[in-house]
Amino acid sequence: MTCQYVHMPIALPSSVRDIVFSGAIAVVIAVTTVAYLPFEDGGFSVWSWVLIVVASGALAVRNRYPVTVGVVTLVACYVYYPFVGPDGPILMTFVIALYTIAKQGRLVAALVLGAHAGMASAYGEIVSNGEHLGDAGLLMLLGWLAAAVAFGHARRNSLALLRETEQRAATEERLRIARELHDSLGHHLSLINVQAAAALHRFDVDPEQGRNALGLVKDESKQTLRELRATLGVLRSPSEHDQEGPGLAQLDLLVEQARSTGLSVVTEVAGERRPLPPDTDLAAYRLVQEALTNVRRHAAASTATVRIRYLAGELRIDVVDDGEGGKGEPGNGLTGMGERVRALGGDLSVRSGTRGGFRVTARLPQGASA
Repeated sequence: MTCQYVHMPIALPSSVRDIVFSGAIAVVIAVTTVAYLPFEDGGFSVWSWVLIVVASGALAVRNRYPVTVGVVTLVACYVYYPFVGPDGPILMTFVIALYTIAKQGRLVAALVLGAHAGMASAYGEIVSNGEHLGDAGLLMLLGWLAAAVAFGHARRNSLALLRETEQRAATEERLRIARELHDSLGHHLSLINVQAAAALHRFDVDPEQGRNALGLVKDESKQTLRELRATLGVLRSPSEHDQEGPGLAQLDLLVEQARSTGLSVVTEVAGERRPLPPDTDLAAYRLVQEALTNVRRHAAASTATVRIRYLAGELRIDVVDDGEGGKGEPGNGLTGMGERVRALGGDLSVRSGTRGGFRVTARLPQGASA
């Protein structure tokens, strides 16, 4: 018996990450400010430390209370620069808070706080006796504030798009699995039902035919379980999705299964057979499978004709029966076939035949061969 050790990365809780981040910002601001002290007239007072700690510490809860943190950091900057000093990058806390507010979707609040900070800085520069920022510095400050809001809003949009893409992919995967289950199980269970009914009737008349029908039921049940395991395997492991499913290479077997129910099936293949991409090959197989299943279930037909034509750049499939025809109201099977075909860039037509019966016609782009 062997033991396997799997390395699992340790992810810190978001609250711990926020505290670590705010501490790192406090260290950066303090170290940078201390480095500026030789060039400043004033010293580093207790109130300087208090404001740096308050502004940086507020960032630890910026994701929970973004607007409140924005106001706290802005007030800390208002008090620090005119009254406490020395000069330093405590403004970084407000820029980070502004970005967070925009990323949380509070765009109006971000714009109001950013505009307030910009106007206050411009007013202070105008009414003060000395020049603190200068024209270039003021424009740079306004650019940082605008960039923080813009980047935060863009980040929110990108995250929303990512979530939407993931949800769409998950929905498409569920629909793909549902189509596989419907097409596979519907076909095989239909055959099992027909053969089981035949066995019940034939045992009294001809036991040998009854045993043959039960043998077909056994074979179909085995094939059903095999395809069901392959389809459900996708849910257990993404790599299962890459396994090849049935294709037109199994067309003869599919036709023989239909014939075993008493339906006469004629196949016509035209053009040079070429390898098809796996998705196209599977869609073609499922389309013929579903069409023949519908013929047995609903058409009251005795004969069905399957025509497959390999044309330049596309595959044409026609399944025609001599049954009663009808309006062809789309059920789950026909809807699933249409989804398969359209997903590959093709088109599907389901209508009554010109001489009675029913006709299913599909065009599938072949694409690059697998």
